[in-house]
Order: sequence, then structure tokens, then C-alpha cells
Amino acid sequence: MAQPPIDAAVFAELQASAGDDFARELIDTFLQEAPPMLAALRGAHAAGTAEAFRRSAHSLKSNATTFGALGLAALARDLELQGLAATRAEALDVLDAEYARVVPALEALRDG
Repeated sequence: MAQPPIDAAVFAELQASAGDDFARELIDTFLQEAPPMLAALRGAHAAGTAEAFRRSAHSLKSNATTFGALGLAALARDLELQGLAATRAEALDVLDAEYARVVPALEALRDG
């Protein structure tokens, strides 16, 4: 069975610490900022800029962790740790697919 796109316990902790309204704002911000992060990751991969690749993967990992998007965070962490030289384009496709699973889950939590 596949891991859910959002870990309910992690998201509940975010809501408890930040409040429902702020958690919804954070979701909106993430949904706006994640696509440019994914594009930056692909751009850095295509351009061969290792530091920009690492930074983009790190930012995506950190933001995904905040919401309990643990699968997305793990994929981004793997990219960050293995680096540009060891990353194949297919890994970015897997990351995009996981992000596509996260989006509707976060929207449902936001719209609750």
C-alpha cells in the first residue's frame, strides 16, 4: 500500500502549533512556491549547476516536511544528498508525480 501523500499526524501538529488559519495560509504559499522550486530544480539539472540544484532540492524538502508530505520530502532529500552528478532526469519525473499526489491532498486539508 502506498504511503499517503500527507502524514496526518505531522499536519495535525502544524495546525496545533500554527493554528488553522495560518496552516491554510502556509498551504497556499507552498502551492504557489513549489512549482517554481520544481522548475528551478529541473533548470539547474539541465544547466548543470550543482549548487542551485542542491539548494532547490533542500528548499523543497524543508517545505514538504512542514506539511507532512513525507514522500515528497524524502524524494527531495535523496536528490539533495546524491547531487546533480548522480541524478537522472527520471528522478525528477518521480518527484513531479509525487508533488501531483500532494496537491489535491493539501487542497482538501486547506478547504476542509
